[in-house]
Amino acid sequence: MILHTCSEVISFARQLENESASFYENLSRKYAKDEDLLLSFAKENKKNIVQIERSYYGVISDAIEGCFAFDTNPDQYTFETELAESASYADALSRAVEMEEKIMKFYADAAEQSKSLMADVPRSFTLVAKKRRDRISKLRSLLGN
Repeated sequence: MILHTCSEVISFARQLENESASFYENLSRKYAKDEDLLLSFAKENKKNIVQIERSYYGVISDAIEGCFAFDTNPDQYTFETELAESASYADALSRAVEMEEKIMKFYADAAEQSKSLMADVPRSFTLVAKKRRDRISKLRSLLGN
């Protein structure tokens, strides 16, 4: 199913944030060594939802919903959060990087698709994409350790 309206894309963003937050919460319980960092990612995900929804509800109108600003296929951005019991920490971090890259691409694409019709929502999407890019760097540095 292709997402066309802003509310559909916001709902999908909420889903991505919640799924990835759960992933980090699970990792933090399994890998106590980086528990604080992993929990900070989960906490930031929840803040991302608030930021995006706030910008959306601040500008929402029938005009935005009626214009079909998006042509987003959610299948391009889905990811697996289940890890095998035998997965190493490096495997878990690699999965996290893959997940973050897909979520970052979703936010970058959503910002690009909506920038001609709105200002606040694409700005929020761009800010979250930047946070994801920074997070990927942190995860990759953990992989290097």
